[in-house]
Amino acid sequence: MGKKKLQHFAEMETFGCMFQPDKAEMISGAHHMKGKWQEIYFHNDHPITVELGCGKGEYTIALAQKYPDRNFIGIDVKGARLWRGGRTAEDEGLSNVAFIRTKIEFINTYFGPGEISEIWLTFSDPQIGDHKGSKRLTGEPFLQRYRGFLSPGHLIHVKTDSAFLRKRTEETIAAGKHKLHRLTCDLYGSDFEKFTEEEREILNVKTFYEGKYLSVGIPINYVKFSLREHD
Repeated sequence: MGKKKLQHFAEMETFGCMFQPDKAEMISGAHHMKGKWQEIYFHNDHPITVELGCGKGEYTIALAQKYPDRNFIGIDVKGARLWRGGRTAEDEGLSNVAFIRTKIEFINTYFGPGEISEIWLTFSDPQIGDHKGSKRLTGEPFLQRYRGFLSPGHLIHVKTDSAFLRKRTEETIAAGKHKLHRLTCDLYGSDFEKFTEEEREILNVKTFYEGKYLSVGIPINYVKFSLREHD
């Protein structure tokens, strides 16, 4: 492991916004912050948005800067990526940001019923070889995990360069009788004007890789939906 990476990992231990549970905590099913993020960490009752697979935390940070009256939590398992988001949050004194270094499979360990109002999935792995959809973050098994902590009136946003992921997500929404709010195969094309001003403001936040895709003419797919209510 390189010296710089080791320095970054050491720095992460000092970040107040960074949570790095060990394996035992991951699989425990009840992290000490579960159900208590507003009370213990954010110290407010503002709604919480979670970005799953946040990478360097670009989207999490940008949304937190834009919306100080909301709370944001970025989640990724790669510490080398998370360091950048944590470093920015610390340097800018962003009190409405947290990061968790964990596997998304254990997401229910960290949040209690109704605790999260919104999920962002930004350029997730489409898992093309996953025919059952069990590894795909928009597959029904993961949607049922999210159900355990999403609040009434929640939203799930998907941004992707993968037409495959968009199509599979659309199929999962239909099969599960979930509610589709928005769907476009070319987010920044002519469809963009169909969104509200507030939606456009949020969607105009772009990750580094999103910018690269757009620069070479790859369209961005976007899906917004919510889970169906229990029968």
